[in-house]
Amino acid sequence: MGSFDSITWQALTVILTLAGLVGTGVLWRLRGPVAGLRMLAVALLPAAAYLTGTLRLVWEIGDAVVSWAVRFTFSPTVWLGIGLAAVAVVLFSVAGALRRRGVGGSARPRDKALPGSPSRAPAKPAGTTPAQPAEDDDMADIEAILKRHGIS
Repeated sequence: MGSFDSITWQALTVILTLAGLVGTGVLWRLRGPVAGLRMLAVALLPAAAYLTGTLRLVWEIGDAVVSWAVRFTFSPTVWLGIGLAAVAVVLFSVAGALRRRGVGGSARPRDKALPGSPSRAPAKPAGTTPAQPAEDDDMADIEAILKRHGIS
């Protein structure tokens, strides 16, 4: 796909604009002025694209995408790269699953508090059960307020 000269771009612009104007006339008769005006707006886009240089830009982007797709489809090197990317995704997934299960983690215990984080309460011996749960100071204040209002 070589590059076009200026005359080719102008001819393409005129053909696309004229096709749009024909479509404008057809739509104006069949569906009325609203559809005709919309088609007229679309018919003016090729001329605007040519004058702003966007028509060449769109052509070059399309040419680059087609070239990439052809190289992508028929290149064994690209397929090797896709295979390696798939292996990498599988390895990340397996590592995440193993981490969630706690397999192969770091040597430090999980209950150890990190610096700067609130420390956890020490674990209670397995044989002891509290007779009554300890009340938090905040909960005691909330219960006192509720009792004063007759809610509790």
